[in-house]
Amino acid sequence: MGVALSGPPEQLTFHLNRNDFWRLVSAHNESFPAIAGRVELSVPALKGASYRVEQHLRNATTYGRFSQDGISASIEAYVAATEDVLVLRIKNDGRERLSGQACLALPDKSAFPEKREQGIAPDGIQYIYRAFPDSVEIPSASASALRVPGSPEGSFSLAPGESLTMVCATAGSFKADDCLREAGRMAASCGKRRISVIRKEHENWWASYWNKSWVRIADQVIEKQYYLSLYGMASCSRDKDFPPSLFGSWITKEIPGWMGDYHLNYNHMAPYYGLYSSNRLEQADPYSAPLLAAIPRGRYYSASVCGIPEGILLPVGIGPLGVETTRWSASMERAHPDWKERGYIQDDGMFFGQKSNSAYAVCNLAMQFYRTLDRDFTERVYPFVKGVATFWENYLVLEDGRYVILDDAIHEGTIGTKNPICSLGLVRLVMETACDMSEFLGVDSERREAWKDRQTRLADYPTQERGGKTVFRYTEEGVAWWNDNTLGIQHIYPAGQIGLDSDPALLEIARNTIEEMHRWMDFNGTNSFYPAAVRVGYPADSILTRLHAYALHTYPNGFQQDNPHGPENWSTVPCTVNEMLCMGHRGMVRLFPVWPRALDASFHQLRVEGAFLVSATLRDGEIGEVTLLSEQGAPLTMLNPWPGQDVEITASGGKKQLTGGPVLHLETSPGSTYLFKNRDNLQKLAR
Repeated sequence: MGVALSGPPEQLTFHLNRNDFWRLVSAHNESFPAIAGRVELSVPALKGASYRVEQHLRNATTYGRFSQDGISASIEAYVAATEDVLVLRIKNDGRERLSGQACLALPDKSAFPEKREQGIAPDGIQYIYRAFPDSVEIPSASASALRVPGSPEGSFSLAPGESLTMVCATAGSFKADDCLREAGRMAASCGKRRISVIRKEHENWWASYWNKSWVRIADQVIEKQYYLSLYGMASCSRDKDFPPSLFGSWITKEIPGWMGDYHLNYNHMAPYYGLYSSNRLEQADPYSAPLLAAIPRGRYYSASVCGIPEGILLPVGIGPLGVETTRWSASMERAHPDWKERGYIQDDGMFFGQKSNSAYAVCNLAMQFYRTLDRDFTERVYPFVKGVATFWENYLVLEDGRYVILDDAIHEGTIGTKNPICSLGLVRLVMETACDMSEFLGVDSERREAWKDRQTRLADYPTQERGGKTVFRYTEEGVAWWNDNTLGIQHIYPAGQIGLDSDPALLEIARNTIEEMHRWMDFNGTNSFYPAAVRVGYPADSILTRLHAYALHTYPNGFQQDNPHGPENWSTVPCTVNEMLCMGHRGMVRLFPVWPRALDASFHQLRVEGAFLVSATLRDGEIGEVTLLSEQGAPLTMLNPWPGQDVEITASGGKKQLTGGPVLHLETSPGSTYLFKNRDNLQKLAR
């Protein structure tokens, strides 16, 4: 359940949404996350009052205060963390009696067939019901119920100092056999004692969420955006079957932009980037659900479009439960009659010439796999990764001893390009991940040789000269450069194919490209541009200066200003800061690798590759003790935090060992914690 607040003091509107309430049909402009309804809080005496609303991230509660002359009211509202209920309390803080009304309302009728009901139940609880039972592939419904104590119509009159607490519950047809009955039951059960329990569970959930990891840095602007971003993802990503859509859990317009779907050429992937390193895996888990549900359609397109059975090739947009939101439809034909002729549509699927959507989808699966080494997760997503690897294994063309990508598109509509640089990075990631997952699960050993062959012999990244420096070229043949977006560096991030251990010449080209692109405030790609800059060691001071400006360029809810998208940029600050403080990439853990030594910082339980949770502090230019929890017992390789000095490592059982050298190697045990100390500092303290 998601709630968005709008409106002036005298007419506050709480927009109600559910992640699982969609119109579900495979047709462009006909499948979308739908509006469940709204709660309208009308207090006529507050017209013209002052307006102040604050959202406290620690306890996920919104507080509002509205005043004029002797009239004053305050509200306290939260969507419970463990129940699909909105708890709303209004208090009269003024000197005069305050009257108003709270009512449920349905949105305007849809252009498509639907069923709707509204009324007051015999127990005095208001209800609304909305459903798409016909002309769809999968029927869906949503119901909301509002309990205003003492008034079925929602009217209230509060003396000075008095308050009233109301509850609105929602339920969906995928969670309840009779969602209208369930919503009413939930609302009816929310008396004073039940609300107290809900509040306690709500606060406990959020306390646990915030304790999963934390960072402390001197820049309060960046730090605020860091936690605001994690707050937003916690608020909208909890349903494992229905991840947040393009605009999260807050739909206020029927048929939102781009159908509000799961766009697969980065939009669906980007919101989650910062969750893996921030150790918020429960919020990352929903990501894979629509991908796994789309496997049958991906296999169909792989065979029908490219003649590759058992591969997976997906179009640009999908929805939940296997629905395809961008499939050719009558409305698309009316709006874009030439799209099939231009090659944007293939076998009724909207590809815009891009073959990379499914490969892009593997990025997040790889992030979670390498950072958790979780067998259940790997078994669940491996069929998708294997299908994508199968597609590319057969789609690549061997040319003069190297594998090349033909007839692809770097940007939507740039059809027919050769070796788009983003695809080159994504395909390498796919082959690498498929091999590692296969070995981890002990399956498909006979497939690995072919996958490794494609990975190692794939064409090099194309380059060009710009401004007297060598930079990456967007394609080997076709588009050379693009003046917005960040596809020119996405082989670095999120594909993860270049890092601090890469060839120095390649790193120089990467840093030149970051400098030349200069996309610190990009319309689409900041969520990949900042982490890419960190991964290749771009100057830390410059990154933080730009990130500070970026964090200021936001609305109060953390969304980027002048950007029509939603949660996708909530990953930018957490992902960037985490990588700067603790980078675990391609088998090497680095502490404060791209962070100014003059700036104090600390972090607790950041998650890196190898299923390690790391905690450390930088103070006065020196790294203090380092704590590392090994969840799965993987071997650790860590760049020595104290170059040229010996390190004492103490395991959780008390066993100590002394090691040294530029790189530390340690065999770890599952569930064990290790404390790393600078041996020279220990000796100084002893003296």
